[in-house]
Amino acid sequence: QVNLVESGGGSVQAGGSLRLSCVASGWDVSKNCLAWFRQDPGKEREGVAALERVGTTTYSDSVKGRFTISKDNAKNTLYLQMNNLKPEDTAMYYCATNGCWFPHGRLGSTSYNYWGQGTQVTVSS
Repeated sequence: QVNLVESGGGSVQAGGSLRLSCVASGWDVSKNCLAWFRQDPGKEREGVAALERVGTTTYSDSVKGRFTISKDNAKNTLYLQMNNLKPEDTAMYYCATNGCWFPHGRLGSTSYNYWGQGTQVTVSS
């Protein structure tokens, strides 16, 4: 059974930083692809960053240059380092994983099979 557990969310002021973590169990992050998504109530889930098995990364234009996706295979954990946070980054953040097949793009939510429960990030101005 695949289980993803996010942590690291919180409330910060604009310009601040947070690092999100996503611990996987029942799933080997070294052999699969992973991504971070975010969603505000009433809005569609938005792909933020994706990390492929060999290390290739993809970022949305809204976070490029500010967010960094990475993983620690030994800890079976995915990370999202978020710097220079803006109020528009406020959302619930989710990690997701799949077997590296992207029928709807690397940042398409329907490309991913397994999801965590989310961690809230709130950025105040």
